[in-house]
Amino acid sequence: MATLSRYSRVVVTGLGALAANGVGKLDFWRSLLERRSGIDRITLFDPSEHPIQIAGEVKSFDVTSFFGDGVKPKRLARQTQLALAAAQMAIQDAGLERSGMRQKGAVPVVIGVSSSAIEVIEQGKERLLSHGPSRVGSHVVSACQPHAVSSAIGQWLGADTVLTTISTACPAGLDAVAMAADAIRGRRAEIAIAGGADAPINPLTVACFGAAGMVPKGMGEPAQASRPFDRDRRGGILAEGAAVVVLESMEHALARGAQPLLEIMGYGTASDNGHGEPASGLFEAMTRAMANSCVLPEDIDYICAHGPSDPVIDRVETEMIKKALGERAFAIPVSSIKGVTGNPLAAAGVLQVVTCAMAMCHNQIPPTANYENADPACDLDYVPRARRGKVNRAMINLHGLGGGNSALVVQRVT
Repeated sequence: MATLSRYSRVVVTGLGALAANGVGKLDFWRSLLERRSGIDRITLFDPSEHPIQIAGEVKSFDVTSFFGDGVKPKRLARQTQLALAAAQMAIQDAGLERSGMRQKGAVPVVIGVSSSAIEVIEQGKERLLSHGPSRVGSHVVSACQPHAVSSAIGQWLGADTVLTTISTACPAGLDAVAMAADAIRGRRAEIAIAGGADAPINPLTVACFGAAGMVPKGMGEPAQASRPFDRDRRGGILAEGAAVVVLESMEHALARGAQPLLEIMGYGTASDNGHGEPASGLFEAMTRAMANSCVLPEDIDYICAHGPSDPVIDRVETEMIKKALGERAFAIPVSSIKGVTGNPLAAAGVLQVVTCAMAMCHNQIPPTANYENADPACDLDYVPRARRGKVNRAMINLHGLGGGNSALVVQRVT
């Protein structure tokens, strides 16, 4: 069982988000409430020969507007660019500056990434084949590795940092938040940076997901393709994105006059039973997260679900929610952001942390976009449209390829 040592209260004070449906926490939140999808035809490469031609791209991201101080964005993989921009947003949102971060001692920087930067490897291979070994860029080795993301953030901060990269598929970003929170809770740090990022919209990755049957073909209108928990869902839509949060001890945040946005409570993780269905381990993850938070099912007001729009996983997640929460499951709203974001892999969990923070700040329950037709096997309240509602305590669910499951309980700061 995963545990968070109980010494300091851990709060989120800064949010940074880049997703297919919006750049920045406010644009992301508004489009989520309005069910404004960012899923569209792929533009990052020519998909005409691919059976999969739609995805969630961060289209309004202007890389040149974010970077200065010697940062060379063209030498960074796209997932690193997105994550570095999200980190800048989060630090600014927290009312911090890099100069202040340099005085905080060793700052944990924990980032979840699901894979290497495939597009950098592809470009390196193309250069090799067309120009020979001597013309392959020296930056390829460092730019393509998953650890390049946390490394770039650490270098940009210019502070004494402890860099960690987590690669647990879709739960990676949420796992990163839990790990960073543990460092603060155990008084090994006063402040930490945590996040998740992925940029899988490249020819090879899209082709591989399609060949594996993980992305549906011929989905019609792109904006309606991702349909979490809906009867007519046919599969998830691949997406890119990044989200970063600033974590602090409650004492540190209040001492500098920061406004805590939510509190990190407890975390649970579990693998699927070898003979069970995908996402069956969510039951143990949710149960452990609640136990670690010292809360009961009746204390949960909202579930920010994994909900990838998968015919099997959406059903199994519904079953696991009912198993973990009992009758309480039928009384609380459950929604998925993936109807508008697509599935941004390791970025998803941290985008869900941002979602819960905004829900608590604005007293609104975000909807599940494109949920129109009830599935008898998915029989909870999936919030077809945004509604007013006070969220005091929420649970975030994630399931990943390979059988990993994570859950995190967060609450309103009181």
